Amino acid sequence: MLAKRKSASQFNRAVADFAAAVELRPLWIRLGWNDILYRYRRSTLGPLWSTANTAIMVIALGLVYSQIFNMPIRQLLPYICAGLIVWGFISSIMLDAGTLFSGSESYIKQIRLPYSLHACRFVFSKLILLAHDFLIYIVVIVYFEAWPGAVALCAIPGFLLLTINALLISLTIGMASARFRDIPRLIASFIQVVFLITPIIWTPDLLGPRVYLAYANPLFHLIEVVRAPLLGSLPSVQTVTSTLAITATNLVVTIWFFVRFRGRIAYWI
Repeated sequence: MLAKRKSASQFNRAVADFAAAVELRPLWIRLGWNDILYRYRRSTLGPLWSTANTAIMVIALGLVYSQIFNMPIRQLLPYICAGLIVWGFISSIMLDAGTLFSGSESYIKQIRLPYSLHACRFVFSKLILLAHDFLIYIVVIVYFEAWPGAVALCAIPGFLLLTINALLISLTIGMASARFRDIPRLIASFIQVVFLITPIIWTPDLLGPRVYLAYANPLFHLIEVVRAPLLGSLPSVQTVTSTLAITATNLVVTIWFFVRFRGRIAYWI
């Protein structure tokens, strides 16, 4: 009975933490914006440096791989562009979430704020960079006159699912990394491998009869649920179903971690 009451109390505190973070959204929006300003202080282009790097990669990979795969560049370049923009958001979340709590040590130990507020601040700052990179997609679409039409609006719910997953995974990675400091290095070691085996700069049909290897990759569906509408087609039922399943799994795992270990974060950092 005592254990049940303790679990219920921990769950209620976790829910109250999320509710408080929602109420304090002006604060984490301002903090997230300040993170971008601090990161690019005294820089001429500011966040546009990230956009320039992405644009160079899109053009270089589009020109090279259109020759390797013998595909028209007007077909492959928008595909690579949309994929790289979404991948950049996902990879930055995975790579930087390890410092979610350890990097906010001064706030956590001096000010009583909900822990989930730091995740909201972190994801919001990444969304600002994503918005800058989205300019590349607009330029590519205009240049190749590859208008996706009204179906592009279907990218909005896909993008919302992607953002929810980013918030959940950043909390999980942040807590795990606060306890085990080798996790960020482990993620950094595998991120390049994940990039190569995920259909970002290549299309799944290139695998031929082994196309199931692409569809078995969860990151492919997280990318495709946004990329497909941006290219003028609806995501497949498998992609939508897989994305919803991934979101549900992340939600359960994050809630379990947050309820169980929320009280230890301040001691781990």
